[in-house]
Amino acid sequence: IVLLLTGIVAMIMMRTLRRDLNRYNQEDKEELQEESGWKLVHADVLRPPNNPQLLCASLGTGVQLLGMSAISILCAMLGFLSPANRGGLLTATLLLYVLMGVPAGYVAATTYKAMHGEQWASATLMTALFYPAVAFALFMFLNFFIWAKGSSGAIPIGTMIALIAMWFLISVPLVFVGSFFGYKAPLPDAPVRTNDIPRQIPTQAWYMGPQFTMLIGGILPFGAVFIELFFIMTSVWQQRFYYVFGFLTLVLIILLITCAEISVVLAYFQLCNEDYGWWWRSLLNSGAAGIYLFGYSFVYFSTQLEVIGAVPTMVYYVYMFIASLVFFLTTGAVGFFASYTFIWQIYGAVKVD
Repeated sequence: IVLLLTGIVAMIMMRTLRRDLNRYNQEDKEELQEESGWKLVHADVLRPPNNPQLLCASLGTGVQLLGMSAISILCAMLGFLSPANRGGLLTATLLLYVLMGVPAGYVAATTYKAMHGEQWASATLMTALFYPAVAFALFMFLNFFIWAKGSSGAIPIGTMIALIAMWFLISVPLVFVGSFFGYKAPLPDAPVRTNDIPRQIPTQAWYMGPQFTMLIGGILPFGAVFIELFFIMTSVWQQRFYYVFGFLTLVLIILLITCAEISVVLAYFQLCNEDYGWWWRSLLNSGAAGIYLFGYSFVYFSTQLEVIGAVPTMVYYVYMFIASLVFFLTTGAVGFFASYTFIWQIYGAVKVD
């Protein structure tokens, strides 16, 4: 069903864009004063967004997490990682996350360079430190309560020091290595020029607001993986083994396609309404699937688990918040780069004076 809907959406978008491009490229000079649709904002569509460093850090971390997840699932599918050995699976996942610092730095640097950013050092530091620091702070906060309860599930001091060493001695330098190559890499010429004075964005209808587009953009990717998420959460929280990594690979591919398509469609509608602030919206629209995941964690907790005590409940919700943040960054990065490529292509194909 998802693949069928994907084909239908792709066909409709291709026909619509072909009609738009033919109409725009055949316009006479007298008609240029009456431009409408997405061509009207061609001089503002590549205007840098607010908080570009945080956006680039989010995209770099999202690519880092996507690479980690994809390689981990592929290795598990091929039999290199056994789900029965959870410690080995977790160790391999952490190592892959650290090594994916190179593509994270490269993606963050090239994107920040495309936004004409100049503070490259602070942008790279934010990519290397911001989201790992959030996760580390949450783990330390949680570990404090687990220590107070005297539980054996608390992370030992030695393990904590080893994780910090991996973070600062391996991950951060690799992010800077990727960032170095990213800033040295040449960028293709922009398809359109950006005006010095920003164009005023007209008042948008309620259904084009960020809240509604996030509602629509997040539910489709989440719905595509909803059933598989249930089995993964059951494996994590009810101590059951998960072996169907081949099917999980297929689900991951469907998730990526769904995120890309819904982000492209929403970005097209946004530009047709003369709203050129697509940078953050393309990340948030598909990334809203992470918000749905965190909301579903409340449903799963009340219907599938029997947890007693404040600390176990806190453990569950903190872990699910981190998992939802990972899902948000991964799906958001896919949606952003799909929209980025789409916008680059359509404005490169239309004649702009």
